Amino acid sequence: MIDAIGRPQSVLVLGGSSEIGRAIVAALVPHRCRTVVLAGRESPRLTEAVDEAKAAGATMAEAVAFDVTDTAGHLRFADQVFDRFGDFDLVVVAAGVLGDQEADERDPVAAASVVTTNFTGPASAMLAVAGRMRNQGHGRLVVLSSVAGVRARRANFIYGSSKAGLDAFSQGLADALDGTGVGVTIVRPGFVVGRMTTGMTPAPFATTPEAVADAVVRGVAAGSAVVYVPPLLRWVFAAMRLLPGALWRRMPG
Repeated sequence: MIDAIGRPQSVLVLGGSSEIGRAIVAALVPHRCRTVVLAGRESPRLTEAVDEAKAAGATMAEAVAFDVTDTAGHLRFADQVFDRFGDFDLVVVAAGVLGDQEADERDPVAAASVVTTNFTGPASAMLAVAGRMRNQGHGRLVVLSSVAGVRARRANFIYGSSKAGLDAFSQGLADALDGTGVGVTIVRPGFVVGRMTTGMTPAPFATTPEAVADAVVRGVAAGSAVVYVPPLLRWVFAAMRLLPGALWRRMPG
């Protein structure tokens, strides 16, 4: 179980090969997190993530097959992973894609794929794992959302709307889990400099996977409902919600 100072001893990462997922594991393992299960599609990056967890000191680190878009298989996946590894103190939902706004606007199938990967799939998987966490009576779900979901911009409204859906869903799930012993932490990073944003000009207040991971560890310890990374973005986007539509549409990409 998560100990008295908020340190989980076991973690399941959905999207285990993602940079932020790997950074979260790297931040957790030195603080008594000894069981690490990384769920994702088979790939060299997923294998590397397992090796990193072991090198950091995890007693048990293993990869399991998981496809966030395979909604029909999510209940089976949750049962198999919980039956095999037991209770999880922490489940991190880190699967997602950025997409290509310009191309996706011209390709409804590609746009739908972004929405499925970022919202529909994670929502399905969260319900599946939340059912098992409700039964165990403890634990925390950490959901990687984005400030892009606070108010979708013209320049990235497909990605932004998918994260807005995920964010709203997570808020509702948190309410549904109230009183069960299971909490939800929604993480809203700004622009994250990393593999997904290679070649893009960093936005103001850009952050890194490691900074997001540190904020997640602190948020879990504090039992936070929402975490902005960096924290200043909480107030920046509170103001941006109030901008008139005409002005918001002229915001740069």
